[in-house]
Amino acid sequence: MAPEIRNPIESRLGTTGGAALIGRSVVIKGELEGSEDLTIEGQVEGKIELRDHTLTVGENGRIKAQVFAKSVVILGELVGNINASETIDIRDKGSVDGDLVAPRVAIAEGAHFRGSIDMQRKGQAPTKGGVPSMAPATALPAIAPAPPPAPRRDGA
Repeated sequence: MAPEIRNPIESRLGTTGGAALIGRSVVIKGELEGSEDLTIEGQVEGKIELRDHTLTVGENGRIKAQVFAKSVVILGELVGNINASETIDIRDKGSVDGDLVAPRVAIAEGAHFRGSIDMQRKGQAPTKGGVPSMAPATALPAIAPAPPPAPRRDGA
């Protein structure tokens, strides 16, 4: 029986369930693109694009970036806007300062968030001013005018 041959890096780090890992001591400045899930425990500054995959910001992760991903999970700190095609999940010790755009957003009790949230569904076109129209489903009945006020008894 032949011995199992593993990638040396994989042998030292162990497998991460098919996700790439940026360790605590790694600092990246610039654009980061990938076609697999990514967990960041280090520091990234710039732009992160994982449009068909999940970005996880670990407890030690410190991110200053614009993020585009399928799903984003924040356990550490992220400063910048996040655009996810499926979900954004800010866990109890997570911190986000920036605007969120995703059909589903979850913010755990104890999490920090400062920014705006846009939860448009896929395929929903923004309308004038970015706010969907709120046309009533049925017409409201006519309302009769209010009766005149009763006379005051104090003579005024």
